Amino acid sequence: MFTSFSTALSALSATTTALDVVGNNLANLDTTGFKASTVSFHDLVTQSLGAGLGETQVGFGVGAPTTMTQFTQGSIETTSGLLDAAIQGDGFFIVQGPNNTTEYTRGGSFQVDANGDLTTATGELLQGWTQGTSGAVDTNTPIGNITIPTGTLMPPTPSGNISLSMNLNAAATQGNADATFSTSIQIYDSLGVAHTVTATFTQDATTPNTWDYSVSLPDSDLTSAFTPVTGTLTFNSSGQLVSPASGSPIQIPITGYADGAADQTLNWNLYNGTTPLITQYAQASTVTSDQQDGYAPAQLTSVGIADGGQILAKYSDGQQQVVGQLAMATIRNPDSLVASGDNNYEIGANTALPAIGVPNTGGRGDVIGGAIEASTVDIATEFTNLIVFQRAYEANAKVITTVDQLSQDTINLKQ
Repeated sequence: MFTSFSTALSALSATTTALDVVGNNLANLDTTGFKASTVSFHDLVTQSLGAGLGETQVGFGVGAPTTMTQFTQGSIETTSGLLDAAIQGDGFFIVQGPNNTTEYTRGGSFQVDANGDLTTATGELLQGWTQGTSGAVDTNTPIGNITIPTGTLMPPTPSGNISLSMNLNAAATQGNADATFSTSIQIYDSLGVAHTVTATFTQDATTPNTWDYSVSLPDSDLTSAFTPVTGTLTFNSSGQLVSPASGSPIQIPITGYADGAADQTLNWNLYNGTTPLITQYAQASTVTSDQQDGYAPAQLTSVGIADGGQILAKYSDGQQQVVGQLAMATIRNPDSLVASGDNNYEIGANTALPAIGVPNTGGRGDVIGGAIEASTVDIATEFTNLIVFQRAYEANAKVITTVDQLSQDTINLKQ
C-alpha cells in the first residue's frame, strides 16, 4: 500500500511537467516560427509479489516524461516587412548567438542593426553571403555575417549598347516630310552624366528600299565637334532589314567629353538575335521602344528579402541588385536539437552534422520573402491536453488522499 504514495507522487511530478509544456506551448501561440512540444510518458519497472513467477506485478509509477519538439510545417503568413522571410519545407536559418555560438532558428523576422548587419529580432547575427568586391555574391565561400549596404550610392554604369525597335515608312514620298525621320535616345558616360544621341533616317533618292542614317551628339557635350556616324540600311521586298547583316552592330565612338568622362564606344544593335529590330512597312515611321544599358548614379532606397533568400537592394532609379544571400542548414534529426531561448536551437549530443547551403538545393526548403512562418501550436489540441492532464493530476492526488486515509485507518487498528 505504501508504494502507492511514491507511485502517485511520480504521476503528480510527471503531470506537472506535462502541464508546464502545455503552458509553454500556449504562451508561444503567436511566436514566429515556434514549434510546439509534446510529452512522452513511460512507466517504471514493476515488482513481483507472491510466491509464483510474477503472478502479481505492481508498477513503481511513471518516470520523468520526455519532451519532444515537433518540427512540422507552420502556415505561411504574408507580411508587409521587407526583411521578413519564411521557410517552406525543411531547414533552418543560421545565426550567430552569444559567445560566437552557432544556432539555428525558423523565426524569420529580421532587422538591420547599427553596424548594418542583418540580425534576428533578438539581436543574433544572421549568416549567409554578402556581395564581394567583384559585385557578385559567391555562395561557394564560407558563410559569415550579412552586411546590408545602407545609405550607399550605386556608381554609374557607362552605356555600351543601344537599340531602337522602329519602322521606317515604305510609302514615304521622296522630298516630303515623311521621307525623313529622327529619334533620340539618352545614354550615360562614365561619370553618370546623361547625353542625347540623335539618329536621323532619310529615304535614299535613287535606290529603293534604302535609307541613309546619321548618328550624332551635341557638340556642346564634347571638347571638339562630333563627327556623325553615317551609313545605309537596306531592306528586302518584304520590308525586312538585310544590311547591315545580323551580328554586325554599328559602332559609334565618342571621344573628348567636355565633363572629363572617359571615352566610350556605343554598339548600335540592329537585331535581337537574328530578328531585325528595324522594319520598312507602309506605316508611319515610328519608334516602338528603345533600350540602352547605362545608368546614372543612384541612391539606395530600400533592402528586402526576395523568394529564394536573395537580399535585394533597390535604388532610386528603379534598379535592383542582389547584395546578399541567406544560408540554410538541414539537419537529419532536428528533434535532437536543444532549445536555447529566443526561438533558437543548438546542436545536441546526438544531433547529426548540419548541411549548409543555398535554399531550395540539396533537399533544403525554400525561402519565401515578405512572409513569416506561424507557430505550430494548435489551441484546440492544447486545451484538450490541458483538461486531460488536469484530470490526471486530480486523480493521482485522490490516490494520495485515499492511501493516507487507509494509513490512518491501519494505525487506528492498534487503538
